[in-house]
Amino acid sequence: MAVQLLTPEGMMQPVPYHHVAIGTGTRQVHVAGQIARDAEANPVAPGDLTGQVAQALRNTARGLAGAGAGFADVVRLRFFVTDWSPEKIDDFMAGIHRVAGELGLPQPLPPVSLIGVDYLFEPDVLVEVEAFATLD
Repeated sequence: MAVQLLTPEGMMQPVPYHHVAIGTGTRQVHVAGQIARDAEANPVAPGDLTGQVAQALRNTARGLAGAGAGFADVVRLRFFVTDWSPEKIDDFMAGIHRVAGELGLPQPLPPVSLIGVDYLFEPDVLVEVEAFATLD
């Protein structure tokens, strides 16, 4: 496998992700920011952070699959969430848990960044996710 996930001793624990990913493959896969839209660009789960996280991850999985990859090959996920506050963490994590089994998300996750932003490109978009993977 091209990706090894680990959390070295002495790093903050527990967290729902690993702190370190080692990618040893030769092919890099970069999936552009995915949002909660269906294939026809219709909004999915308007106003629902949980639903939008789930749909954005489903779209990310489709992008990875198109390159012959899956979440087991991901070395980093980056989430952008509008109007972020710590009170939103339960809804955010619920979206991840909703699709974890369906999409084969590793638990703990690969390294993850969650970045709060004021606004994404359209007012109904609450979350965007980028994925970076390595393949043999």
